Amino acid sequence: MEMEKTGVGVSAVDERATMRRVFRRIVPLCFVLYIVSYIDRANIGYAALQMNAELGLTADAFGFAAGIFFIGYFLFEVPSNMLMARYGARIWIARILIGMGVVSMATAFVQNSGQLYFVRFLLGIAEAGYFPAIIIYLTSWFRAKEQATVVALFTSAIPVSYIIGTPISTYIMDHVSGFGLTGWRWMFLIEGAPAVIGGLLTYRLLVDRPANARWLRQEERDWLESEIALEHTARDGVKHLGTWAAITDRKVLYLSMVYFVYQAGSLGVGYWLPQIVKGAAKSMSNVEVGLVATIPYVIATIGMIWWSRRSDRTGERQRHAAWPLLVAAIGLAAVVAAAGVIASAALLALALTGFYAFKAPFWTLPGLFLSRSTAAVSIAAINSIGNLGGFVGPYAVGLVAKESGRPALGLIFLAALTLVAFVMVLLARLAPRAESAR
Repeated sequence: MEMEKTGVGVSAVDERATMRRVFRRIVPLCFVLYIVSYIDRANIGYAALQMNAELGLTADAFGFAAGIFFIGYFLFEVPSNMLMARYGARIWIARILIGMGVVSMATAFVQNSGQLYFVRFLLGIAEAGYFPAIIIYLTSWFRAKEQATVVALFTSAIPVSYIIGTPISTYIMDHVSGFGLTGWRWMFLIEGAPAVIGGLLTYRLLVDRPANARWLRQEERDWLESEIALEHTARDGVKHLGTWAAITDRKVLYLSMVYFVYQAGSLGVGYWLPQIVKGAAKSMSNVEVGLVATIPYVIATIGMIWWSRRSDRTGERQRHAAWPLLVAAIGLAAVVAAAGVIASAALLALALTGFYAFKAPFWTLPGLFLSRSTAAVSIAAINSIGNLGGFVGPYAVGLVAKESGRPALGLIFLAALTLVAFVMVLLARLAPRAESAR
């Protein structure tokens, strides 16, 4: 039985070895590149510890600056993914990384709020399409039964980017200066450069599809191509739609609204977490704030990987996407009543674990009712519309912080939104036979 044939000229033993080889060549590179890109997107939260005073930003102005990134992202998300389909993953992902690295470095030279808004808007345009591009790219290499775990390992780069980026960002801010530039400006310069380098490496190392992978044997390439093709053409209840129909499909729009609400909560926490921690212990230095703020992300990383592996093991997707949102809502609401930095960090860890555990099962949901080519456009649409929540969440917290002087109070609003997302996912009817379409 061990040598039973499972595909085109590949035994069960060879199948496992092939997928291990694919995993080692694809996932670590995507993981590192996403860490680099996410640091460039999120490090404004740590810059705020110095930048707000230097530029004279009010709480709501900072929230607007953090959120306007997602307006640019929204406008160019779907066009970006359509261009990726035309030019290929290797060229387009490299273009995205180089563009966002250059724009991120340019943030070091802004002199007022208007310039900051403009550069953050450009950063959203530069990064537009990156996340769905990688998700779509991974579906070209991994089968459905492996995708939740693979996507979880890839998206774990988000909390890991905070774990790595937080101490680095705060250290640069407190210890690097010169040439008339203060610490937060050097942070943008130094942390933007790896994206440019990563783009060049992507162009050199990435392979668009298994058929072009010279590091696989011919029979392995043929087997994997046939497995992926078969999986995306032989499923009941799966629709193939044109571009406009894929974007406007009722279920796609429903998932877009879910992701909008989710992103408002998740990113509202992410961008304001350093200031929430600072508010709980005002005597801490920036580096100490950074070290405390990493703890919730360490816990969230472990939780999201475990939960996503459980989803793959059981084959269930929808409830695995829903229940983490309830956990996140409870954690957020409880933070407001927490006394002290330890209790605040523990509850933020609970909330972030819920937010990140949601991601991988959620991104398998479009594949329950759409063909691969249709899902590609739909994932871009869901991510594009949903990321508008990344504007609403940080800005809403900023408005609350301006009026109350306590950013943590804004978490009540975010908790309510997250609870709405939980109910929406739990009650969704995505396919007549969702379980059979896994």
